[in-house]
Amino acid sequence: MHTTVMEMNRLKPNPIRMSTTNASAYPFWLSDEDLQLLNRGCHRRLYQRMGSHLREIDGISGVNFAVWAPNASRVSVVGDFNDWNGKANTMQFREMGGCWECFVPGLKQGDLYKYLVTTRSGHQVLKSDPFGFQFEIPPKTASIVTSLDNYKWQDNAWLQRRREIDPLHRPLSIYELHLGSWQQDDQREHGWLNYRELANRIVDYCREMNFTHIELLPISEHPYTGSWGYQTVGYFGATSRHGSPEDFMYFVDYCHRNQLGVIIDWVPAHFPRDSHGLARFDGTALYEHEDARRGQHPDWGTLIFNYGRHEVKDFLISNALFWFDKFHIDGLRVDAVASMLYLDYSRQEGEWLPNKHGGRENLEAIEFLKDFNEVAHLEYPGVMTIAEESTAWWGVSKPTYAGGLGFSLKWNMGWMNDTLKYMGNNPVHRKFHHNQLTFSLVYAHTENFILPLSHDEVVHGKRALIDQMPGDQWQRFSNLRLLYAYMWTHPGKKLLFMGSEFGQWREWNCDESIDWMLLEFDTHRGVQRLVSDLNKLLQSEPALYELDFDQSGFQWINCNDSAASVISYVRYAKDSNDFLVVCCNFTPVVRQNYPLSVPRAGTYKEIFNSDSEFYGGSNQGNGLGLVATKADKAPAAPFEFSLNLTLPPLGVAILKPVENVIARK
Repeated sequence: MHTTVMEMNRLKPNPIRMSTTNASAYPFWLSDEDLQLLNRGCHRRLYQRMGSHLREIDGISGVNFAVWAPNASRVSVVGDFNDWNGKANTMQFREMGGCWECFVPGLKQGDLYKYLVTTRSGHQVLKSDPFGFQFEIPPKTASIVTSLDNYKWQDNAWLQRRREIDPLHRPLSIYELHLGSWQQDDQREHGWLNYRELANRIVDYCREMNFTHIELLPISEHPYTGSWGYQTVGYFGATSRHGSPEDFMYFVDYCHRNQLGVIIDWVPAHFPRDSHGLARFDGTALYEHEDARRGQHPDWGTLIFNYGRHEVKDFLISNALFWFDKFHIDGLRVDAVASMLYLDYSRQEGEWLPNKHGGRENLEAIEFLKDFNEVAHLEYPGVMTIAEESTAWWGVSKPTYAGGLGFSLKWNMGWMNDTLKYMGNNPVHRKFHHNQLTFSLVYAHTENFILPLSHDEVVHGKRALIDQMPGDQWQRFSNLRLLYAYMWTHPGKKLLFMGSEFGQWREWNCDESIDWMLLEFDTHRGVQRLVSDLNKLLQSEPALYELDFDQSGFQWINCNDSAASVISYVRYAKDSNDFLVVCCNFTPVVRQNYPLSVPRAGTYKEIFNSDSEFYGGSNQGNGLGLVATKADKAPAAPFEFSLNLTLPPLGVAILKPVENVIARK
């Protein structure tokens, strides 16, 4: 809402429209137990008590408001219902918890409101509700009275199955997308589609592409569209850019009914300085640290939560549980975890304060992350918590009882950086950078890794993935298909950002739809088919997912053929007799009669080839009649049997023993 406090004070109250109430005439909404739990940092369902809630008291319908502002001298609820008059609906102070509350009769679903906070110095500021369930479409910023209890969910079967299945030992292929730019309608302002429209289109597409999950860039309300949602103000509200909370519920419900999981990005690492948001909420550093050396991010110009404060910790953990509870979300990907763990993150000497032991670890943030993960997994079995953590911090995805942080999964940023650097080399030079390709297997099983080719790799001058590939157009497409096939056979779960699945040439722009028109060309359709088939292969072959995080699921055949820029390996299922043989050729040279050691004798079938003409390749490969025979064991050959392959140029060949192929059918 753009009305300033000065303008409000000039308004002449309209006695017909203005709602005034004696707050003390109605019983308190917050119980003493609520306030005690808040003080101790043990209230895990704050969203059920704080914020605005439709109520009926003695036959009188209205809305109860509650907000935490312990250092304010006065707080009022203002809105259209009282002509934004700060004297009309003054809230009562609950000293035990530092909260203010009041009941306003006559209010209903859809009414706009804010809190008018008067600081101890007498300054007045309008604040959106930290626990608001819905907000005006930016750039307007008022909160909206909303109930989240009316939607009729139809995803019980999905939720029951989620509780029973361990996602770490299941296929997991994530399609990361930004709702505002996946598809747009040019006839609408900003081009934004409604959650319900997006649900139908995204589900149809992801079923065609065989992804198991989608991951949404932050959908919590944010004033600046260009932040992609990472500068959140409305932590408890799905952005109104795409519709109402019920519309987003339909989105998740429809995904679940069509066997598609939903992960959202969650941002407890920082929040923006917008005056209507959390910053200096009651005139003091309430949610953030007072000292800039603890409370401000130099890179992003944002503020850092005070994780050691009980009420702040409650706010964040309640928010995480809120998305699981009210919106049935299947996982939270936690942004910028490294910035939370290190007090000296992106700071020079003298710009940070050490912890009580003199170290650089943020002890309060560590405890918060552990508590968050423990509570999430205890209360919602089967959900995933995923860390974007870019350092070598030990135990990010280890359980807390073993000293870890307790996340389900961690993004493998090392694999991503090394692999993209390697793929960016001209193939003739790749033999000099072979270790960039093989080093990831040194640590691949130290965490539960996701291999991410995310939005961060296709913005800010980094170029689209296909544009990062070297060579002419044929080589660029071949390299991209090679990259994906190598990624899908490497240990770890998979994540790919929208547009990359069909080789978009442009960098991602959050204000424009991705370039669907490219699918008119065979080359781009070929990449799309390849990703779809890789996802199908991932779900049909236990060797590609059952032992992602166990060393027994992977074995090198030859990681030392740097001269030819070729690597080969075996992926095993829990049943070690069920395996796949993978051979990757990172040069454009077709290699005939390439000797490959394999685990046992017999006939092998090539079940996948990234150079197939179906994907736009040159169709160099192998048929059904590959027979492995006993061979002299060489230093580079771990098995006593071998076969001769035709290695496709800039391609990946995947082979499987014929008897296993027949048995699987």
